[in-house]
Amino acid sequence: MVEAIIAEMEPLFRKGVFAQKTSFFFSVDEAPITVTIDAESYAVERGKGSGELDCSCKTGAEMFGRIWNGGYRPGIMDFLSGAIKCDAPLLLPQFLQAFGK
Repeated sequence: MVEAIIAEMEPLFRKGVFAQKTSFFFSVDEAPITVTIDAESYAVERGKGSGELDCSCKTGAEMFGRIWNGGYRPGIMDFLSGAIKCDAPLLLPQFLQAFGK
């Protein structure tokens, strides 16, 4: 699933959503990737990047798929129940916006 999402990212990317470099670490069913976004581009690295992370997020493939493909927007209960574990949840909507989601 993660590989399919990575393949979709390039044509969806929207420049200018992030003003400064921001790094996201996602662990989706133990498939880790780091996505770094700035005003003009993005980069995907498999595994946990070596730089400073602005947001770390762990969830299951089903939840990630609902969010990425289904337009689902998580609520407070998704975070409180542990379905999504994230240290900077307020950055997640901006991440989705950067890819037209």
